[in-house]
Amino acid sequence: MGASNIQARGSVLPGWLGGLLAAVVLFGLSQAANAQGAVRSVHGDWQIRCDTPPGAQNEQCALIQSVVAEDRSNAGLTVIVLKTADQKSRLMRVVAPLGVLLPSGLGLKLDNQDVGRAGFVRCLPNGCVAEVVMDDKLLGQLKNAKTATFIIFETPEEGIGFPLSLNGLSDGYDKLP
Repeated sequence: MGASNIQARGSVLPGWLGGLLAAVVLFGLSQAANAQGAVRSVHGDWQIRCDTPPGAQNEQCALIQSVVAEDRSNAGLTVIVLKTADQKSRLMRVVAPLGVLLPSGLGLKLDNQDVGRAGFVRCLPNGCVAEVVMDDKLLGQLKNAKTATFIIFETPEEGIGFPLSLNGLSDGYDKLP
C-alpha cells in the first residue's frame, strides 16, 4: 500500500480512497445499487449502461460489473465506475450486500497486494454503498492489474472476497462519455 494519506471527512484515511464524494451524481444511489440503465456496449466483463436520472438534463453513463463472493454464491457486489457530469472527477461506487460490518469498510487488493479500504457512505434497502474518487494512481493501478478482489467484513475477523475481472476495464473506461 502506498504511503499517501488522504483527508476525507475530517480524518486521515490511507490508500485507494482518494476522498469521499457524497454528492449523488449518476443514477441516484438507489438506481446505482440496482445497476439500472440500458446497456450501451460491452467491454470484456464490463458493461457501459446509460440512463437519464430524474431531474438531469442529459443521459449519463457508467461502467458496471456485478460479481458474487468466492465462497458464497448468495452474496453479490456491484462495482460502478463513472465520470461526473462536469467531467472533473472519476468515481467508483461499490454496492455491497446488507449485513456488512460498516466500520471495517470495503477492502481492495490488486494482484494480491493490499491497496486500502474505503468507508461506506450510505445503506439502502438492497445494499450498502462505498464511494471513492479515483485519482490517476488508482485508475492506473486498476487498468494495469491482472486481478482485483473487493473484501467486505461480516465480523472484524471474517473477510469475504469478491473477485472482480479487470478484463475490459481500460477499454470500457476510455469509451465512457
